[in-house]
Amino acid sequence: MGTATESSIAGTEVVSPSTLIEAMKVGYRHFDTAAAYQTEKSVGEAVAEALRSGLVKSRSEIFITTKLWCNSADRHLVVVRNLGLEYVDLYLIHMPFKLITQDDQYKGPVANECIAAMDIKAVWEGMEECQNLGLTKSIGVSNFPFKKIEQILSFAKIPPAVNQIEMNPLWQQKRITEFCKAKDILVTAYSPLGAVGNNAWGHNRVMECDVLKDIAKSKGKTVAQISLRWLYEQGVIIAVKSFNIERMKQNLDIFDWSLTEEELNKINQIPQHKHAYLMKPFATEHNEILAEIDAELD
Repeated sequence: MGTATESSIAGTEVVSPSTLIEAMKVGYRHFDTAAAYQTEKSVGEAVAEALRSGLVKSRSEIFITTKLWCNSADRHLVVVRNLGLEYVDLYLIHMPFKLITQDDQYKGPVANECIAAMDIKAVWEGMEECQNLGLTKSIGVSNFPFKKIEQILSFAKIPPAVNQIEMNPLWQQKRITEFCKAKDILVTAYSPLGAVGNNAWGHNRVMECDVLKDIAKSKGKTVAQISLRWLYEQGVIIAVKSFNIERMKQNLDIFDWSLTEEELNKINQIPQHKHAYLMKPFATEHNEILAEIDAELD
């Protein structure tokens, strides 16, 4: 269950603990948050309430992922905050660059001079210390291309467990997923439905894809279910978000059926369209650091 919303990132609304409790009742047990989303507190409160009410019997039943934001990409700032939990299960470096800004959360594109290269070795050492101290069970990265991961692997005492990337049938990320598999790094797919309805970074290309529509119609499934099942069959973790209870249920109803080889071949042949995630939300003008990262992401 992803918890990033356009409004929460703008600082106008956060996901309520009660919404996350409803997700737990439906069956969700993995919650993806981040400092930038302003939803860490809600996730922590929901976990505490689920334990108090007996909805879950122990903390170990819930898996929490959170992320280090770009303005904290310094060795001495790497710390897990705001959740009110003894530990998180997975802690990720949110982006492979540094923001020089006073804002704790993402507030929109920034000037070119506010985007800087990250001292990856120093930051990764801070991540490793978080794991060694028991503040997180595992550490990883998000939106990291090949070269940045290779750089970490060259000095890491604890290698990244996960790389979280944008991935769906219209942006299949085959090269980076194969690379991560070869390095024993799990992949988490965010925006598995294209973040449809989100004006900040979303699009409707997945939900309006004729190939997915035809497969959905023939199987009596939704387009969302076809996309999510395709991701599941790629062996990746899926971070899907809906706060509508019926759609929450539909998004989980993908495990007792499968796609045929013919259907998989049709999906594999869908023309690919990169969404250029990094440049659009972060930079008000051309930035060489972001351009280099985007160029390396498949």
